[in-house]
Amino acid sequence: MKLILTTDVSGLGGPGDLVEVKDGYGRNYLLPRGFAILATKGAEKQVQVIRRAQEASRIRNLDHAKEVKAALSALGSVPLKAKAASGSGKLFGSITTSDIVAAVKAAGGPVLDKRAVEVAGHIKTVGKHSVSVRLHPDVTAAFTVNVAAAN
Repeated sequence: MKLILTTDVSGLGGPGDLVEVKDGYGRNYLLPRGFAILATKGAEKQVQVIRRAQEASRIRNLDHAKEVKAALSALGSVPLKAKAASGSGKLFGSITTSDIVAAVKAAGGPVLDKRAVEVAGHIKTVGKHSVSVRLHPDVTAAFTVNVAAAN
C-alpha cells in the first residue's frame, strides 16, 4: 500500500514522504489516526503543499526546538512520585509518557507533546530513568526522571 505521510512517524518518515507499507499497518494504524493519506494523483499534488509548509515551519521550529532542549537540560533530574510497594521499590503499574509530561511541567519545564516522549522500556521501579524527547527531526533532548515512592 502506497501512502503519503502527513506527520512525522517514527521509523518511517516525515510529512510529505511517499512510503510503501503493509496493508494492515496502513489501514489499521496510519490512516485512521490521520498520520497518512492514500497516494493518488490528486494527493501527490498535496505533497508539494505539505513539503512547502514543512520547510517554512522547519526553520522556525529548529530554533524553538533548540530553546526547548536548553530548558530541559537546565532542569536536570525531574522528580516524579508514584505509588510503590513498601520496601521492594516496585511500582503499582508503570509510569506513562503523560506522567512524564506532567512532571516536566510541574518542575517548571516546557510543555511537551506526549507522543514525542520516548522511554526505553517500561518504568516500573523507583530510581533514576533516562528519557528522550524528539523535539524536531534534527533535535533530540535527553533528561532523567527521578521516580520516588509516594506515601
